[in-house]
Amino acid sequence: MKIHRLLALCVYLIAAPLAAQPKDLPNLFDARERIAKPDLTGLARLRFLTTVDFPPFNFIDQSGRLSGFHVDLVREICRELDIEAKCQIQAVTYAELLPALEEGQGEAVAAGIAVSPELRQRFGFSRPFMRLPARFAVNTKATGALSDPTGLKGKVVGVVSGTTHEVMFRAFFPKLEAKVFPDRNAMLTALQKGEVAAAFSDGMQLSFWVSGGAAAGCCGLVDGAYFSQRFLGEGLTIMNRKSEPALTQAIDHALLALSRSGRLDEIYLRYFPNGIY
Repeated sequence: MKIHRLLALCVYLIAAPLAAQPKDLPNLFDARERIAKPDLTGLARLRFLTTVDFPPFNFIDQSGRLSGFHVDLVREICRELDIEAKCQIQAVTYAELLPALEEGQGEAVAAGIAVSPELRQRFGFSRPFMRLPARFAVNTKATGALSDPTGLKGKVVGVVSGTTHEVMFRAFFPKLEAKVFPDRNAMLTALQKGEVAAAFSDGMQLSFWVSGGAAAGCCGLVDGAYFSQRFLGEGLTIMNRKSEPALTQAIDHALLALSRSGRLDEIYLRYFPNGIY
């Protein structure tokens, strides 16, 4: 997991400057909704725990500083709640996140932990602030310009064996032909060479790959982002102790305000300049 995330950081740092015209972040909050801000005057401090190996969400930048989408989001949450002086961000290893939260070494976790029924029994979770979609990348020489996946009929689509994206592809597109690869690199190499017409995988990773040097300009993303709570989970949230529902509500209040003001979109565009939707 750690090596995979560090490799993703290299891809991110290379691809990030190649900005296109991204689509807006999907709105996960109803503009008419109201979430009351709890009284936080009794809060002594709010320590957010994260990691350094999940770029572009949390990583050490080229100047040696803790950076990323989650880090900037946490700062905006603290600013919105007017508790900046009480906020801290601390990096630990991924394995230490849950024990550290349970043992009181922090009050919240912002590190992309997938929500599960088991974890909901133990912890509180904010509302999702981002969902990571599945998408199609196509070899433009093999497919030409495609407006949607219907143009892939009769062509071969690469998927990685044993992944949720393989299962999701077969469920969503049963009439399309799949070719299974043992790992992501093998699938993308085949796509780059034109051995498959398209690949179906994580939209964030595909967005960075098609803009990076490894793709060599071979490929592009097909319009359309595919979401599924069943296959891809609820989305990115902030986790805290279940015994502190007021903190969960405060974070939801801040996320709603950031969504409504457009500041959540601003952070998104900072780290996903090419868009993932």
